[in-house]
Amino acid sequence: MQQTFTLRQFQPGDLKSVMSINQVCLPENYSPLFFIDLHERFPATFIVAEDDGRLGGYVMCRIETGFSSLSRTRLTKKGHVVSIAVLPEHRRKGLGSQLVTKALKAMEVYKATECFLEVRVSNHQAVSMYKQLGFTEIRVKRRYYADGEDAYMMAKKLQ
Repeated sequence: MQQTFTLRQFQPGDLKSVMSINQVCLPENYSPLFFIDLHERFPATFIVAEDDGRLGGYVMCRIETGFSSLSRTRLTKKGHVVSIAVLPEHRRKGLGSQLVTKALKAMEVYKATECFLEVRVSNHQAVSMYKQLGFTEIRVKRRYYADGEDAYMMAKKLQ
């Protein structure tokens, strides 16, 4: 049976499902309050993928003001992809790309001019996906993750 996911904004009723996806897919887990705080502050960039009432993935972002990740010489508003996860049975179907693309578009609501994220250096599939979406590796953040693994910081200019 072909699944067709609808991408929509997160709603508080999605919290249990999103936390479950996070726990299945990622070693970095967050408190319920963290998810709700991002939803309340940046609702346009917290997106879920739903099919027949079930969630298969999510992306959540925030908007920050700071020095440009790309030029490092000027202050700018930038989107930060905080967390993205797609359940294993729904991977390699373009869902992650769709979620990120929709989140990048939604960042325009907040006047972000660029976006950045961190990704495990061992997550070759995700790194490849981000490169296909126009992200470039900016630098390596040593021992970024709790288990000591390094992360690539990747960034992209927004339209």
